[in-house]
Amino acid sequence: MKIYRYPQKEEWARIMKRPQIDSGDLTELVIQLLNDIRNRGDEALFAYELKYDKVALTSLRVTDHELDKAESLLPTELKEAIRTAAQNIEKFHASQVVEEKRIETTDGVVCWQKQVGIDRVGLYVPGGTAPLFSTVLMLGIPARIAGCSQRILCSPPNQKGEIHPAILFAAKVAGINEIYKLGGVQAIGAMAYGTESVPKVYKIFGPGNQYVTMAKQLVSLRDVAIDMPAGPSEVEIIADGDSNPAFAASDFLSQAEHGADSQSLLLTSDETFIELFTREVELQLNQLPRKDLASKSLQNSKVVLLRNDKEILDFTNEYAPEHLIIQSTNYNTLAMQIRNAGSVFLGPYTPESAGDYASGTNHTLPTNGYAKSYSGVNLDSFTRKITFQEISAAGLNELGPVIEIMAENELLQAHKNAVTIRLESIK
Repeated sequence: MKIYRYPQKEEWARIMKRPQIDSGDLTELVIQLLNDIRNRGDEALFAYELKYDKVALTSLRVTDHELDKAESLLPTELKEAIRTAAQNIEKFHASQVVEEKRIETTDGVVCWQKQVGIDRVGLYVPGGTAPLFSTVLMLGIPARIAGCSQRILCSPPNQKGEIHPAILFAAKVAGINEIYKLGGVQAIGAMAYGTESVPKVYKIFGPGNQYVTMAKQLVSLRDVAIDMPAGPSEVEIIADGDSNPAFAASDFLSQAEHGADSQSLLLTSDETFIELFTREVELQLNQLPRKDLASKSLQNSKVVLLRNDKEILDFTNEYAPEHLIIQSTNYNTLAMQIRNAGSVFLGPYTPESAGDYASGTNHTLPTNGYAKSYSGVNLDSFTRKITFQEISAAGLNELGPVIEIMAENELLQAHKNAVTIRLESIK
């Protein structure tokens, strides 16, 4: 963990740099795998499951029996926690349904917009270093609310050919019953191209390692839409002298334990807070089961001492963090001036973990500075907007001459004629 004290603005870009992965060899390998999946279908999927997930599968789809068995394997308290989180996620995303409004732009000219779910969506849920069953809820619930008619889920199996029971139970709660035992590039390729077993989808959602991320980027070039560009997870914390250093340290480390390439930042204008904070980080780190992983992430993590709130806000809006936690006393004032962030957590009692699991907001968020131009996953991510319009004879009489003039001046005579022929029929 590096500490920067009062860096000049010319130094900010260097401090903001995210961990970089050399993707040269990675890209070539992923292209080879995707091409093979496109050409050989299920045969390639079975081969790569054996090679990468170390399991010899005879079928890819999870059965109803496996879904029922998964529910029986989970402790009651975990099932209740998943159901509670699902209820909150449902409430928040259901509030995003757009009411259809018909607007008369000119007398006799009525336009409106309809929100329609994407017919086929593919949801990828990692299961490697940790079973991310919370991601099942974050993706599956808004997909169902949006009206996506086919919602398929892919997640890697263990060496017994089983997907973690919490992932399967969360899928059942979210209303997903089409689940495939596929991890990594093979899952993305299967959903992008379609195989004998796995249907082709129109849009792919979900996080993953560098191979999954690269595969999503490649298939999005021409074959299928994806939720957003993605990179390693990150958090920025803003604190002042009145902030609780233990709270800040716990948030800092909760991000660090995601993976070795995660990044945590602390911004403050109070130098005395830094010593208290770093002491807490060291104390809590030594108590973590995933200490080794978090320690590697801390090599990418930074503490930045800035002069005042203005510098903190300027730095934050330029960095555009995936997660932003504001624990300063004046957190509401600062929050009003945030323009670039994926999700913002306000006050001392709002840990990032709340958004990760159960408060209701979505945890699939833009990383690597993409919060400047992308939103996190929400109901709109699973829908399209189709516009409609209806013009009466009186309406065309009113608007028609405007269209004729514009079409004629763009040298598009047929466009003009489409109006003129109708106007003549009205006379």
